[in-house]
Formats: sequence, C-alpha cells, structure tokens
Amino acid sequence: MKHLFLWMCLLLVVQQTVFSQAKEPWTNSQLMATKTLADKITSNQTKDLLVLNVGPDALIKGSIDIGAAHDAGSLQKLKDYLKNVKKDKAIVIYCGCCPFDRCPNVRPAFQTLMDMGFKNAKLLDVPKNLKVDWIDKQYPTVQ
Repeated sequence: MKHLFLWMCLLLVVQQTVFSQAKEPWTNSQLMATKTLADKITSNQTKDLLVLNVGPDALIKGSIDIGAAHDAGSLQKLKDYLKNVKKDKAIVIYCGCCPFDRCPNVRPAFQTLMDMGFKNAKLLDVPKNLKVDWIDKQYPTVQ
C-alpha cells in the first residue's frame, strides 16, 4: 500500500510538470536571457535581429513598439508588421510589465509568432519586470 501511494504521488508530480510545461507556447530553448540580448545590442550585433516590444513601453534600445499584445488592436498590429517578414528571421519579443508568469502580453504575442510560422522566434526572459531585469542592470535603453 505504501508503494502504491508513492507511485501515485510520483504520477501526480509528473502530470503537474507536463501540464505546466504544456500551457506555455514556447519552450525553454526559445527563451533568451536579458544579458544575451544586452550583449548583442552593446556589441552592435543586432543587424539581423528584430526586437519587438509587445507590452506597454518600448524601453530596450532598438526595439520596435507594437503595443500591449493582450489588446486585439495591438495583436493585429503585430500580425500586420510581420506579414512580409521572412519566416526564418531572428525575432525577440518582450514585455516586462509585470512578473513573467502573470504577463498578459507575451503569451498571445508568442503564440501569434508560432501560428504565423516563424522558426527563429525567442522570448526575452524577464522574470520580474523590465525595471529589475533590464534597467537596474544598466542594459541599453531608449534615450
């Protein structure tokens, strides 16, 4: 009976892990560390990289402001902006309005990239917000 209980607990943990991973439209390999993007910007290695803000403020140097992707109008703006972009283009999206796990913007925006067939899309890993994860680290911002 003890072994059955342990197996049931293990099964629940595995199920919870799989379920929690399945809810996100991105994989861990599609996350980009903030330092990685900051280093690319600082060393002028963004020529072939499209950086899109899908949140309320485009604060990262060189990023294009799409607007908050939870809004249907901004999501359409994202689709319109990307309609002539090659599907293999390197794209990084970010928001940073709030803690990553509660952000209303990154999920619809990233899912849109996947639905449109972009093969080299990344999501900037901003676990807390742009202030803590970008500005306080003195990474490049819009002047």
